[in-house]
Amino acid sequence: MTQGGGRSVVVRVPATSANLGPGFDTLGLALSVYDELVVTQLETDEVEIVVSGEGAASVPLDASHLVVRSMAHAYAAVGRTLPGVRLEAVNVIPHGRGMGSSGAAVVSGLLAAKGLLAGDVELSDETLLRLATELEGHPDNVAPALFGGLTIAWMDAASPQHKQLIVHRGVSPLVLVPEFTMSTKVARSLQPEHVSYEDAVFNLSRSALLIAAMTQSPDLLLAATEDRLHQNYRAQAMPETDKLVRALRAAGFAAVVSGAGPSVLVLADGPGRRLEAADLAASVADTPWNALMLAVDVKGGTVRDNAGGTTYPT
Repeated sequence: MTQGGGRSVVVRVPATSANLGPGFDTLGLALSVYDELVVTQLETDEVEIVVSGEGAASVPLDASHLVVRSMAHAYAAVGRTLPGVRLEAVNVIPHGRGMGSSGAAVVSGLLAAKGLLAGDVELSDETLLRLATELEGHPDNVAPALFGGLTIAWMDAASPQHKQLIVHRGVSPLVLVPEFTMSTKVARSLQPEHVSYEDAVFNLSRSALLIAAMTQSPDLLLAATEDRLHQNYRAQAMPETDKLVRALRAAGFAAVVSGAGPSVLVLADGPGRRLEAADLAASVADTPWNALMLAVDVKGGTVRDNAGGTTYPT
């Protein structure tokens, strides 16, 4: 394989959990699980890809790889042609589990492009979020992957927007990851086109409350994570997830489906309660669940020169 070439950058992007119960397609949280990539510009027009970890046996190893497609999208957006690149990826974010793996791949590609284009064309935060949303289809996962923390994302007439919030230090995330997967496309197909006035008002109130719970009052997390817009409709496609969420909530834990599932996110109001939730999950589940005790990532995606020099912040 070709090893030579030009600039080389290191990209690190966190996992995310979207929706957080009531905040459907709006709220997202960055979590301390990371994919890391080294992307090197080659002297040829070849694409070389080496993947280890999650998805190593299943992701494409050519220009159709989502990271490479995202890089090409960024280059085209600024009137440049993607050069040959060598991509070395160490994937840790579980695939197909509702932890934002596709959003992380999109953000990884855009940040790699940002690093390689530095000094020629600058990609702003606004541009990165716009390009990521074009590729992902909605901003709820890509916003926290880019910027870290708790994010509120929305679309205005011109482009996607976001607001990053600082999460209360008492919030302790736990993600319970099963061995089985769930297709985001299938999960979305189960959503009704219309919801009742009562359900809409219910979720509006819980979404507003969730912002207060996440930033000021973790003791309100159980009530704040109630939802009537999406989780009940998706339950039929992942009964094990639904059973676990219901068992945890019945015991007083703020458990929700992580993204499109099938992982379960627990927003515990302290490390001790998080351990209790993990113990309960192990005792009631019929299938194995891997308990990930995580922190909230506050930095979001990063890109730096592989020579140890400049970091190009988002």
